[in-house]
Amino acid sequence: MPVRKGAPALRYAGTLCAALLLTGCARTAPPAPAPSTPKPPIASAPAAGDARPVRAPRIPGVGPLTQARIPDGTTQAFVVTGPTVDSNTARAVLYERNAAGRWSEAAGPWSAHNALRGWTADHEAGDLRTPIGVFRLGDAGGRLPDPGARLPYDQDEEFAISGTGFSGESLEGSFDHVIAIDYNRVPGRTPLDKERPLGPEKGGGVWIHVDHGGPTQACVALERGTLRELLVALDPAREPVIVMGPAPEIAR
Repeated sequence: MPVRKGAPALRYAGTLCAALLLTGCARTAPPAPAPSTPKPPIASAPAAGDARPVRAPRIPGVGPLTQARIPDGTTQAFVVTGPTVDSNTARAVLYERNAAGRWSEAAGPWSAHNALRGWTADHEAGDLRTPIGVFRLGDAGGRLPDPGARLPYDQDEEFAISGTGFSGESLEGSFDHVIAIDYNRVPGRTPLDKERPLGPEKGGGVWIHVDHGGPTQACVALERGTLRELLVALDPAREPVIVMGPAPEIAR
């Protein structure tokens, strides 16, 4: 019987797709200063005692349109980027935001694999591409016991897998630990749950799992020790998300 433990899973009303990355908030330009008012240098810092708010910097490599998709309450972001839209290797870094609103690197960088054919903004079942976007991380599980995760963790023998990958490598142990990515799934359930709110044709079962040494069907894969480190670090109280896609897209 599955064993569930941990804090209540985060609820998320829907999937954030890459189409949302193309939208942004319109800004109204401020009125030009009077000629007699000197314009401060763009890079100047507020003077001591100046109470004006300072805009928090974005996550390194994450552009304004992508950053806008990250929920206001999120203070942990796992950023996975590939060099091109067709690449199946990636770089992964965990960032955290402090009380002052500034993001900094908390762990990584780590190497990762993604889907065989790269990335897509419109994922379909069997396209061998990983969805681009910003998605919640709220549930975990695996064949092996919980390594100390704060996310709800479902230990179940159904996570066992066999067979070979695209490079002929063994898939055994790939699901010893997994973190469900909230793409086309119902948050708050075991990663094994097969309900697909967007329909089966849009794929599903997109996880962060143990790297088997080659590209995946649609998931993100990390070395075993790295994944265990990430599992222990993710805190549901910090509303963690994954930001993933080709670097040029994420930088928009």
